[in-house]
Amino acid sequence: MTDVADWWQTDIIDMAPGQIRLRGFPIEDLIGNIGFAEMVWLMTRGTRPDKAQAALFEAALVSAVDHGPQAPSIAAARMAVSCGLSLNNAMANAINMLGDIHGGAGEQAMQFFHDVKAQAAETRLQTAIETVFQAYNRLVPGFGHRFHKNADPRSLRLMSLVEAAVSAKVCDGGFAEIALGVEHFLANLKGKPIPMNVDGVTAVIYAELGFEPALARGLFCLSRSVGALAHAHEQAGRKERNKGPTPPHYRWTYGGANPIK
Repeated sequence: MTDVADWWQTDIIDMAPGQIRLRGFPIEDLIGNIGFAEMVWLMTRGTRPDKAQAALFEAALVSAVDHGPQAPSIAAARMAVSCGLSLNNAMANAINMLGDIHGGAGEQAMQFFHDVKAQAAETRLQTAIETVFQAYNRLVPGFGHRFHKNADPRSLRLMSLVEAAVSAKVCDGGFAEIALGVEHFLANLKGKPIPMNVDGVTAVIYAELGFEPALARGLFCLSRSVGALAHAHEQAGRKERNKGPTPPHYRWTYGGANPIK
């Protein structure tokens, strides 16, 4: 039956009656001994972080849990519950809203930083940033925010933790240097500060800790699912039915022929 046993081949879990091993570790040795963030690291990377790495990783996960019902993902979760869906359905709706535009900036910023790093091996940092900037059609994910114009409070806190981690040699600071270089480049280009937002700084942290860019969006989904659960549960207690995106006494703008007066 090797053709059956080999149908799904994985290095993640080994299981037999009375035994569960995750990445080679017995589940009973993990339960109560590592935190959830450490478990995420173990499952996605196959290794266990040290305490300092786990603390920085967890800080990044915490920072992105919620940004209010104006965020499409959270609004989708609340509307889903008002339409009678269960909490897990509401969470799925929220996660399914996280694509390239809403939810993808962290992965994109991380890839941008990696591309700059590759270019910087051959030239100076600012030239590398300019080259990648042009290659990305003059778009830089992870910088600027439509609400937090002067500074994203999450970013300020996270960058202070990155600086402390670099001082403690938890990470080497190479990606942080690139991100600060991009920030300087954008300020010169625009004539005003364009600070990193939470997507940019979490991208720095995940890159500093050795995560692949492809994992960044999934990590954001893990964070935002907490906010989606909280909002869906709160909305479920309000007993509102069929709640749409705007109050019902407001109409949308109709652009077709013969509008109703």
